[in-house]
Amino acid sequence: MTSPLWPTPVGFVGVGLMGLAMALRLRDAGQPVQVCDIDPARTALAAAAGCAVAATPAAAAAGCSLLVVVVVDAAQTEAVLFGHGDTPGAAAALPPGAAVMLCPTIAPADVERLAERLAGLGLGCIDAPMSGGPARARSGQISLMVACAAPLWAAHEPLLRHLAARLFRLGERPGDGARTKLVNNLLAAVNLAGAAEAIALARRLGLDAARTLAVIEQSSGQSWIGSERMGRALAGDFAPRAQTTLLAKDSALALAMAAAAGVRPALGAEAAAMFRAALDAGFGAQDDARLLSWVEDRWAQPPQPAPPAGRARSAR
Repeated sequence: MTSPLWPTPVGFVGVGLMGLAMALRLRDAGQPVQVCDIDPARTALAAAAGCAVAATPAAAAAGCSLLVVVVVDAAQTEAVLFGHGDTPGAAAALPPGAAVMLCPTIAPADVERLAERLAGLGLGCIDAPMSGGPARARSGQISLMVACAAPLWAAHEPLLRHLAARLFRLGERPGDGARTKLVNNLLAAVNLAGAAEAIALARRLGLDAARTLAVIEQSSGQSWIGSERMGRALAGDFAPRAQTTLLAKDSALALAMAAAAGVRPALGAEAAAMFRAALDAGFGAQDDARLLSWVEDRWAQPPQPAPPAGRARSAR
């Protein structure tokens, strides 16, 4: 039998596309895994692969010295860790000295606040947002951007390396993982917005969009997210991998972080506005490769008349 990677079960709260892929990656290696999710369909998939299913985050954390949180935002993370209503929080169920690995993309200030609360309970915090889709998570090819205390890094590095082919050690300050991820995702939003407009323009000009994309992929306009998303869009493959709402959320968080630093990235603001508009048009729950559809829908609408000019003041 394969020896486990970690001496106690690893808990996962949130087994959506990424969380389940990471949990199964560990389970394949012989690691006992305990999972909790609000969606019974997701926990059923985990159970079928040999994971133990817990009814609450606290139950998923019981007996674990590492809890991995893979939910959507800071509010969900806080509820998972510290409880909500009648549902107990996971942090109280963890033994002293255990660690919580935070994978959601959230504001750095939220990471700092959560880390401080965990420290007050004698628990460590591994700030570890991720990059890469479910297929990469399943094969251990994602990137993890990790900020944590040196003892936590030393203890958990082997397990982290099993999850991530690209493991970036960013230092010890809580929130630096989140800061790095938001900088990356703001650029991802800019690149995807630009790629969608470029391919939409190619079609408007009567070019073969697939051939144009092939040129871009071998030229200076190439970006990984542009190639991956536009390639799938042109193939009609819109199976949900990353909902549009995620980059909308992340770009807004990145702009708020930039504002707190006293700057306003102009291109980032334009990309964030595009994603907000796509949400307003009903694309939020769809894969973000649909941004191409949103651009073309917008361009197909008749131009709006310019507002009437105001009356000019007479010179004095």
